[in-house]
Amino acid sequence: MPTTERRISPTSIGTGRRRRRWVGRIVLPVVLVMVGTAGYLSYTTLRTNFGDPSCRATALGRSVTFSPEQSANAATITAIALKRKLPARAATIANATAIVESKLRNIRFGDRDSLGLFQQRPSQGWGTEEQILDPVHSTNSFYDALVKIDGYETVEITKVAQKVQRSAFPEAYADHEQEGRILASTLAGHSPGGIGCRLDATTVKTSSASIAAQLTAQLGVPAKAAGATVRVDGRSAQDAWAAGSWAVAHAEAYGITSITVGDRAWTRARGEEGWSWQAAAKPIAPTSVTITHL
Repeated sequence: MPTTERRISPTSIGTGRRRRRWVGRIVLPVVLVMVGTAGYLSYTTLRTNFGDPSCRATALGRSVTFSPEQSANAATITAIALKRKLPARAATIANATAIVESKLRNIRFGDRDSLGLFQQRPSQGWGTEEQILDPVHSTNSFYDALVKIDGYETVEITKVAQKVQRSAFPEAYADHEQEGRILASTLAGHSPGGIGCRLDATTVKTSSASIAAQLTAQLGVPAKAAGATVRVDGRSAQDAWAAGSWAVAHAEAYGITSITVGDRAWTRARGEEGWSWQAAAKPIAPTSVTITHL
């Protein structure tokens, strides 16, 4: 039998090539989108679920990030300045000094017998070891020394902090003055909603009474405990934001899960939304604060 050849026409070849090119133009972008989406989701998941809990303070067009422990200590330092009715610069100087001396950690060691947030020495009359390791006592001791310096409100921080601390490296205080100012501004309520913390789900159980007692002791504003809620009624919106900011910074230590100040709310979260305040579902008076805990 004769062999029958199958002839392929140039038209068929062209059509096949065009079809493959058309399919390639569709499939390749889809694949790229799928890969990109998967990569973004993986990145978002990693960013949300990994990394240590942290707090971010934003003011003056800049942001600084500290651990919850550091932020809680900065909140205590700032609150006590407000309670004592000291000028804003006092909290800036104190926070900058604590950053230099201890990285805002209440450490039990230091040069010779230095201890605590400000590396104060029992041998130099700052108090007993137990007193110096109490952030409230050590902060008040720092301010007691600070207010004795004439013109501390306007004198360069290197000179002021040196007179209080007698450091071998006074220039270091100026390096952290901006960070101290940002912390003081947000935690004193001058930059509403300026501080937020991204935190893990809490297992800390505390009492409303203890939160209210610490808030009043450090900030000097009346706080009422009721069930799992603490209520603060400030004299001004700044008072309210100072109390709300204090609560955010202490959320890790006290198991705080949500805070409302006026028409804004902070909700404990592991993702970056924990760094931000949102519109409150149930707004309250602009001078009031509600703090809810586990």
